[in-house]
Amino acid sequence: MTTIEIDRETGTKPSTSRSADMKFEVVVIPVSDVDRAKAFYARLGWRLDADFTSGNDWRVIQFTPPGSACSVIFGRNVTAAAPGSARGLYLIVPDLEAARQDLLDRGVAVSAPFHGAGDVHTGPDEPYLFGSVRVGGVDPKRGSYSSFASFSDPDGNGWLFQEVTTRLPGRIAAGDTTFASQTDLAAALRRASVAHGEHEKRIGGHDENWADWYADYIVREQAGQELPT
Repeated sequence: MTTIEIDRETGTKPSTSRSADMKFEVVVIPVSDVDRAKAFYARLGWRLDADFTSGNDWRVIQFTPPGSACSVIFGRNVTAAAPGSARGLYLIVPDLEAARQDLLDRGVAVSAPFHGAGDVHTGPDEPYLFGSVRVGGVDPKRGSYSSFASFSDPDGNGWLFQEVTTRLPGRIAAGDTTFASQTDLAAALRRASVAHGEHEKRIGGHDENWADWYADYIVREQAGQELPT
């Protein structure tokens, strides 16, 4: 079993000096049938941003997953890669089972949840972040970064859901608490609600400052800092 332990005391601090922002915004994936790929990604519920064409020689289609700052592009004469050769395309989700069910409801085949096998990283399965061993089911500890599910587009380009609920330290600055979607914010509020319930048990009554406690919890969780008790 592989579980990512969140060490809130250590972590790489972001550099304070940089010449320019570098925003990773587009991944180009190779497909053999552009219209078939367009229909598939539309069925996922992703936003269609563009469909540009010039005769029969060139076409560019862009889709963006819900809540994502990065988009995918495919088309005709936009990459020399072999169709279906893109692997390890990760979609970060706050609730793996909800994300799986959404695609299943849309008629998209998705693997069962799986997690890593601890210190064993070599096996018969398709490689992913934790090696080539996929143990069935979500991570028993439900550790952040530790539960996955996979699916592919019609050409075989491989996507994975990865459940992330708490970021490792240094991934998000404490002053930059943002949520890419209503779903992400709702999930954070639910986690704060559960933690606050335990807090009220410890203090033996209703917390009049619950709103401040929620805010502090959510900001600290996203920044990978020690959580309030």
